[in-house]
Amino acid sequence: MAQSPASPQVLENRLLARLKLRQLKLLITVGEQQNILRASAMLNIAQPAATKMIRDLEETLDIQLFERSSRGVSLTLAGEIVIRHAKLILAQVRHASEELSSLGQGTTGKIVVGTLLAASPTLLPRSIVALRRERPGISVSVVEGTDERLMPMLRVGDLDMVLGRLPEYRDREGLEQQLLYSEPVSIVAREGHPLASRASVSLKDLQTQDWIMPPPQTSLRRQLEDSFRKAGLELPARTVESVSLLTNYSVLQATDMVGAVPYQIVEAQPGLVRLPIGFEVGPSAIGVTVRASPPPSPATAYFLTILRQVGAEIEAAQRGG
Repeated sequence: MAQSPASPQVLENRLLARLKLRQLKLLITVGEQQNILRASAMLNIAQPAATKMIRDLEETLDIQLFERSSRGVSLTLAGEIVIRHAKLILAQVRHASEELSSLGQGTTGKIVVGTLLAASPTLLPRSIVALRRERPGISVSVVEGTDERLMPMLRVGDLDMVLGRLPEYRDREGLEQQLLYSEPVSIVAREGHPLASRASVSLKDLQTQDWIMPPPQTSLRRQLEDSFRKAGLELPARTVESVSLLTNYSVLQATDMVGAVPYQIVEAQPGLVRLPIGFEVGPSAIGVTVRASPPPSPATAYFLTILRQVGAEIEAAQRGG
């Protein structure tokens, strides 16, 4: 099978004439499972029919999409490109279905939200509660992770948005960021921690402590690194890296470890106290990232409105506090 694709116009004409959405769904599932038999069973398609659908698509494009072996299949570079666009196409089909359904039934649909640590304790839960109260026909699926995991999922249509700390330096092509509020960073420990009774805690004091650190690829980690570096200090050596809110809370409660967390987490988790630090890590810009185009589905657009309302409430409460 040829590896050099035809011209864009020729490929477009072939796809318009022969492409079926069911092929795209199968292609995505095979790519995820790396096994045609498992993928065909999940989609209730006979394996011979699934194999033929894939071969038909490869013949249409005149490009090999999968490498076959005794252990299953793996994507070629061309296959990765086709699947990336297939996910966006099917996301638009889902959005169209939601919009058409909303014409007769009110606002319905599904939103898939990626959440970073900063959005987990307050912004996202409060927004979901408001959404359920005002539009119970909209379902929400939540995926936790870091920027490195969530942003690629957003670009290909697996997510409708990503909530949390907005990165200062990152490739934003094709994405839009909306600032919801600014949030201070707190250095926290359990109630009764030896440092909690001090009048002031310095970075030098913290450098010798055991830490729960956010992973290196997170914006909060970079903020901490900058703070220690500007003070001429190395990062703490004894660390646990975690973005799990429940894990971090449980470990902080049970040990003398310290951690850096968004301001709202302390409000939401009893038993943690803010240490009286004599320095500033710097506020974090908390917001939402969406694809620049096409426009969001009606359900997603409505949820964005709720997020802006809740963000304004959080910022007002921080100013009042």
